[in-house]
Amino acid sequence: MMRNLIGAALTFFSLACPDILRAAESEKIRIAFPSPAFSYLPFYVAQEKGLLKKIGLEAEYIQMRTNIQPQATINGDIDFFPSVSTGISAAVSGLPLVVVLNLYDGSPWVLVAAKEVNKPQDFVGKKIAVSGIRTSPHYFALAGFKKLGLDEKNIGFISTGGTASSFAALASGQVAGAVLTPPFDDKAISLGFKKFLFLGDLVDIPYVGLVASQAELKSRNERVRKTIAALLEAVAWLRANREAAVKMVAEKFNVNQSEAERTYKTLISLFSKNNRLSPKVARGYLEILRQDRPVSPDLDPQKFLDFSLIPSGK
Repeated sequence: MMRNLIGAALTFFSLACPDILRAAESEKIRIAFPSPAFSYLPFYVAQEKGLLKKIGLEAEYIQMRTNIQPQATINGDIDFFPSVSTGISAAVSGLPLVVVLNLYDGSPWVLVAAKEVNKPQDFVGKKIAVSGIRTSPHYFALAGFKKLGLDEKNIGFISTGGTASSFAALASGQVAGAVLTPPFDDKAISLGFKKFLFLGDLVDIPYVGLVASQAELKSRNERVRKTIAALLEAVAWLRANREAAVKMVAEKFNVNQSEAERTYKTLISLFSKNNRLSPKVARGYLEILRQDRPVSPDLDPQKFLDFSLIPSGK
């Protein structure tokens, strides 16, 4: 009789308080970001719209500089980070990391210049803000200055830790230029700065997705799968809810309606068609890495990619 009463009570509790039970069953994950950026919108949506919680995950988002995220993942301090290029770079250096999701098929990086910069030579002897040395913004900047006919030795770079901080450095007059993405590039324009050169099509560098440790993929396969599923559902939400998404951009980044609209348009145009990293981009990025470190010519980038947990048809 007592067993029947307990069973009945548990049944009643599960029907009356499903949210409490789900919370108790939730598995915690930790994801690190260097600073707020529009490219992380799928992560914000997955959190704020309850998409992670719905499938039993409780996410903690941690601010952490990009260059320490790979080792923090291996150490177990975080479970995932979003920079695909950083993940591959660290894996090439020997860390057991793997890219499990690619969210974008392009990069929107732009070189934004101070008001007094009118020609390429005006950058000589000046400083440029990038998120970090040997990060995507830095490599894109190098490609940009090469296209402009400038020697990189005549340009100084400061590492800010994130795109938002690069914008702040530009806005405060600390640098003559900054490598930015939406909405910070448009926000800079509204302050009188100028878009000097679009960088996103100059070199093959992966953008944002999901990077995990090999151990995570092997021992917590289901948790990785759930995280991927929530992010893909977030992408679907962003596609289907333009008005709400634009409002989120405006509020989260403190930009006006037109800036938020342009950011949203850029976001949608860049979303990956199959959420897998193109082999061409992966190989192209290895060529970039070979410029400043020894990378075997026989190294297959597929060694660092595993898209087996992406749902079929995605």
